[in-house]
Amino acid sequence: MLYIPILHIDTNLINSRRKLNAVNQLERWCEDGVMLINMSGTAYAEAQADGDRRRLRKASQQIFTTTPAVNDRDPRFKCVESVLFPNGAADQNQQNDVRIVCEAAKYGAILVTSDGASKSQPGGILGNRDKLRDVVQIMSPNEAVAFVRSKICERDEFNERVSREIGGELPPWTGKD
Repeated sequence: MLYIPILHIDTNLINSRRKLNAVNQLERWCEDGVMLINMSGTAYAEAQADGDRRRLRKASQQIFTTTPAVNDRDPRFKCVESVLFPNGAADQNQQNDVRIVCEAAKYGAILVTSDGASKSQPGGILGNRDKLRDVVQIMSPNEAVAFVRSKICERDEFNERVSREIGGELPPWTGKD
């Protein structure tokens, strides 16, 4: 397994229809034991609430956090809320967005989401990630794939260097992820 932070996927990346190519790649690496994908308990609860059986089945295959969600009076919650929703989180969905960001920060995970940074939704989580960089690292699915690929390349280059300097065979999985 690569030594990288765990990736926390947002509810919008559960990918029950397998149409998100970048998420498919991340899931393949997870299935192959290259890296870990988790989700927050809040994201898991959101997936259960919408009633889509495929989505629920897919979410149930994920490892998810089980610690209590951050309280809306917690300083970290207030910090994230003020960035994402300057006038305060107006509803449960917005509070959940704040909690999902806070849970990724709590576990030192990289939050992977498709929430925001688009023409139709310029703000959102991705659109505000620079303001949250001191709290948590946030990536789009494509950025997460590029990040993991770069870590795989670093690992393989290290293996090749050790093999050259010390001798011996490369691990059979080198260059195959």
